[in-house]
Amino acid sequence: MASDQQQGGRPLSEEELQELVAASDAGARDPAGGIGLFLAIVAVVWSLFQVVLASPVSNMVLPGGVINNARQIHLAFAIFLAFMAYPALRSSPRDRIPFQDWILAVVGAIIALYGYIFYTKIVASGGLADDTDKWVALVGLILLFEAARRALGPAMAIIATIFLAYVFFGASDWVPDVIRWKGATLKKAMSHMWITSEGVFGIALGVSTKFVFLFVLFGALLDKAGAGNYFIKMAFGALGHLRGGPAKAAVVGSAATGLISGSSIANVVTTGTFTIPLMKRVGFTSEQAGSVEVASSVNGQIMPPVMGAAAFLMVEYVGISYVEVITHAFLPAAISYVALVYIVHLEAVKRNMPTLGDRVVSLGRTIGGMAIFFAGFAALCYGVQYPVRWVIALMPDASGLALSALVVLVYLVLLWLASGTPDLEPDDPNAEHVELPVVSEIYRAGLYYLLPIIVLVYFLMIEQKSPGLSAFWATALLFVILLTQKPLKSIFRGENDTANAFMGGVADLWQGLIDGARNMIGIALATATAGVIVGTVTLTGVGQVMADLVEFLSGGNLILMLIMVGLLSLVLGMGLPTTANYIVVSSLMAGVVVELGAQSGLIVPLIAVHLFVFYFGIMADVTPPVGLASFAAAAVSGGDAIRTGFTAFFYSLRTVALPFVFIFNTDLLLIDVGWMQGILVAVTASIAILVFTAGTMGWFVTRSRIYESVALILIAFALFRPDFFMNRIMPPYAAVEPTELVQALETAPEGGELRMVVAGPDFDTGELKDTTLVLNVGPEATGQERLDALGLMPLEEDGVMKLDEPMFGTPVADKLESFDFYGDDPVRVVSVKAPASQLPKELVFIPALILLGLVAFLQKARAGKQGEPA
Repeated sequence: MASDQQQGGRPLSEEELQELVAASDAGARDPAGGIGLFLAIVAVVWSLFQVVLASPVSNMVLPGGVINNARQIHLAFAIFLAFMAYPALRSSPRDRIPFQDWILAVVGAIIALYGYIFYTKIVASGGLADDTDKWVALVGLILLFEAARRALGPAMAIIATIFLAYVFFGASDWVPDVIRWKGATLKKAMSHMWITSEGVFGIALGVSTKFVFLFVLFGALLDKAGAGNYFIKMAFGALGHLRGGPAKAAVVGSAATGLISGSSIANVVTTGTFTIPLMKRVGFTSEQAGSVEVASSVNGQIMPPVMGAAAFLMVEYVGISYVEVITHAFLPAAISYVALVYIVHLEAVKRNMPTLGDRVVSLGRTIGGMAIFFAGFAALCYGVQYPVRWVIALMPDASGLALSALVVLVYLVLLWLASGTPDLEPDDPNAEHVELPVVSEIYRAGLYYLLPIIVLVYFLMIEQKSPGLSAFWATALLFVILLTQKPLKSIFRGENDTANAFMGGVADLWQGLIDGARNMIGIALATATAGVIVGTVTLTGVGQVMADLVEFLSGGNLILMLIMVGLLSLVLGMGLPTTANYIVVSSLMAGVVVELGAQSGLIVPLIAVHLFVFYFGIMADVTPPVGLASFAAAAVSGGDAIRTGFTAFFYSLRTVALPFVFIFNTDLLLIDVGWMQGILVAVTASIAILVFTAGTMGWFVTRSRIYESVALILIAFALFRPDFFMNRIMPPYAAVEPTELVQALETAPEGGELRMVVAGPDFDTGELKDTTLVLNVGPEATGQERLDALGLMPLEEDGVMKLDEPMFGTPVADKLESFDFYGDDPVRVVSVKAPASQLPKELVFIPALILLGLVAFLQKARAGKQGEPA
């Protein structure tokens, strides 16, 4: 789309860029007059409905039927606004809404509400569709697919249609035997897809309804309040004067705005209109400038707390708490951004780029200052719990009121400080003389923007409330800020324009509510349409077929299988938005990776697999031919879109490498890691990603020779995977005869684990297969009691340890349910491994760091002789 608008490498104007973002994210149609006002009111009503739904008083304000059917109402708003905001074709009018779109919008909304309107009837029938239901559901699916086509492009609707066709025609002779199934009637399929909560109205749409909307609205309101411009100004004030400073500021600014923006494209255009021209001024090519912006903007999708809505879906799919999800996701995202800043630094050093402006800034002091700021902000978010506890202890009955008053008081103090500084206006990056902001002069102008973020983090991390409720309180504070910041500043400054300032705040809140709703249209439709794909997987059992297919194609090789899963995620992501891609690929492939990993002897935590497919899915925004973020960046820079995409992919290599690292080394996800070990992992992972970046960029202290680049990549591998080398020096497990399983369990320490490989016939195919089980040693006194507690029932015959079917509900029952315990071939224990004494794997760091020092010494000596920039 961007390439159509961009002629001859001409950067698009601000108006054209906003139209690009609108067409991609919020709908290109913007009718004027009464119709425009009506649509604005619908969008505001949707936002307010979602706010009330997430509030602690929702049960008192909303009828039970509305709360129970909130997903239907959520989808009705989305479908209605999709047909209103998104034209059917490129030639369709943008300034008015054709009559047929009104019909489609109203019918689509009514059918989305079908489960709400006929709730009693559907419950009475047990969720089984009758003849009327099936035809209504079929029309609903068609309208949903058309709305998704308009809002998300054709790929989403095509993929969903293919899966739906598989439901009906999966029994046909032309379907390959490996994926053939018995098929389903129209009535059964429509029951599953539309009437029950297995399809469209499943978990994904539920997450969109409960959590995602509030976070998207929070981001829209925070940006409308001025936080986005404040973050960019602060980033440029801190980093803009360094070598390659505009690019470094682009990375940090995009990281900050990525926290409040769920869209890679909006992030590119929002920060890129300022950062890309400045990057070009200091020596970056159009493609490089666009690529830096793309890589940093797309990275915003992997940075907690929102992660493009995937964080909330992972809570439901993986079955762990939200706090655990963002804890596991944080370190890879953080070091990925660290690496991107280093990439920019190396590019600037290689080209000996000039600095911007005339102010001399120390790199060390800048990094130290930023580290102190982030550490201080984290400490503030954590430490706020103590005064809160004191207030609750002093005033248990009125603590809520007292705490609210305290937040308002802090807000007033910070706003008073801000009023002493002129309001921050966006700078012109094309001005003849660029004066970058001074942090010490502007930081007070937006400190109060941090308050809603602190409230959000406090409720999420300290109180551990639900994401929806946490976002509600943060959004409620933003309502107050938007309505009051302008009039209060006017009063503090002694101006006589309070009434107009208040109306300006009302207008900002109104527009923020509209922006939040319009930004949600695509996400709501993506989660609903992806529900069809998830419903197909649950109805047909095609997930197991996918496992067999991937195992066949990969030959059982785990690395090859992971590459295939990554490529599938990438290909699907080329046509799907981040959220939908994650839903589809995780539904199809997450179980496959876990199962095939177990067969290869690798126990992969489910969260690691979900993050793996998520990382590869977001790369589709970068890679040609569909990389929308790359097209948006090229539209800003005037560069070639395809070259921008390939350069951005090269800059994103660390985002491609990290998933392979944390699949094999889950320490990177801070799984079962203590505080001290966690700090060590964070430090070594940061060094590793910097060394990996230097190796792939061909520059460390000076230009690297090929053998030095190879050495740097090897060092990075050793720092990321010290266990790979230590396991070859000292194996972590010692073999135990299967017949001695009971004795091995008895001698194992409580809390330890044994690994057992089980082989036998598959229940569905009858073919022999094997899998690896982790046996957690319990507190029981004897080996036999520990065996019974696990649910294992071994029987030794002729030196072979056979297994009977485990008792239902025991720890190993689910993991062995795919075996046929009543076939001709017995299910048996092939091998047992007990933990062996092993030196700490961290000892591998010592030779790796020595080798790193040697490479640095050689390069420094060579740079000194050649006079190259270091």
